[in-house]
Amino acid sequence: MQRQNFSSGSPYEPTVGFSRAVRIGDRVLVAGTAPIWPDGSVDPDPKTQARRCLEIMLAALAEAGGSAPHVVRTRMFITDASHADAVGEAHGEVFGEIRPAATMVVVGALLDPRWVVEMELEAVLTG
Repeated sequence: MQRQNFSSGSPYEPTVGFSRAVRIGDRVLVAGTAPIWPDGSVDPDPKTQARRCLEIMLAALAEAGGSAPHVVRTRMFITDASHADAVGEAHGEVFGEIRPAATMVVVGALLDPRWVVEMELEAVLTG
């Protein structure tokens, strides 16, 4: 199967050696995605951060030929359990009817202390 890598322009991609998304056949994997705006800023609100992560991930998925209904799995990493409702609400705005398998995990920290959420997803473009 042919592999296609998709970049979002993140400064970490060439340094760390990763792609925002990878498509192999009908499967698309979108890497852990942080809530960074194009100017490098990060909104402190957990729900806004979650929405930004979703926006970036769905743009990468679209570039790979997919859309939200193709998503079969998401993972949400949050730095404080008190953010679960806000992050879950943002997730539900996009995936409430689609209902992918989803995991939310509280972690000690993320790479940038401004980030309170990071997300990733997997999609299958058939079926």
